[in-house]
Amino acid sequence: MRLKGKVAFITGSGGGMGQKAAVMFAQEGAKIIVFDINEKGVRETVRMVEEVGGECVAIVGDVTKAEDVEGAIKAGEEKFGHVNVIYNNAGIMPDGDESVVDMDEAIWQKVMDVNVKGVALGCKYGVQALLRAGGGSIINVASFVAILGCTVPQDAYTASKGAVLALTHSLAVQFGPKGIRTNAISPGPIWTPLMDQILADPAKRALRLNRIPMGRFGKPEDVVYAAIYLASDESTWVNGSNLVVDGGITVNYF
Repeated sequence: MRLKGKVAFITGSGGGMGQKAAVMFAQEGAKIIVFDINEKGVRETVRMVEEVGGECVAIVGDVTKAEDVEGAIKAGEEKFGHVNVIYNNAGIMPDGDESVVDMDEAIWQKVMDVNVKGVALGCKYGVQALLRAGGGSIINVASFVAILGCTVPQDAYTASKGAVLALTHSLAVQFGPKGIRTNAISPGPIWTPLMDQILADPAKRALRLNRIPMGRFGKPEDVVYAAIYLASDESTWVNGSNLVVDGGITVNYF
């Protein structure tokens, strides 16, 4: 088991990629702090984690509220004694997130609150917990759109993920000397319930798929395997990196 003895705080773990991460981390021996605003999703994740023999503590909370994030991490410490991994997975890409020229300001602010402030709060209280544990790993989920432009703009999401990358680099420099590794994962399009809604139109789906050299959309586990590596002791000299998991989109020019 690659994560035996580790405790992982995973935001957005009530569904999608975060839920898959909670289960796969548990299968690798980690204890999980399940954290999501969706109470029903949290309950389902707990069931799934326990079904594979894992242990977890379940917290319903909002990544944009400091007291919720701090409380969840402390609850994990109280139950398991320490926290070793902070996996900032929660993120949104709502309808109406288009070109900044046309976007409603409320959409912009909502995306920044969840995707940037949420990650920042996870790091703020996560760093403190990892220092108490003697070090550990922070994994921030960015996106391939943070490193290249897109003809189908989602400017708030794109800008928010660029901010996540910048924050990742800054924290890697600040806290690497104290034994905390901070890295990002930049997924390409991952087929989750959210993506199913976004690309319900077959024409939109075909347009995106045409850009992927591997010929398919990503699966949640494609990203989680990278996260398991970053959470494990196999990556103890990996710090400030951005693992691009996109099926080759970012190297495809035509």
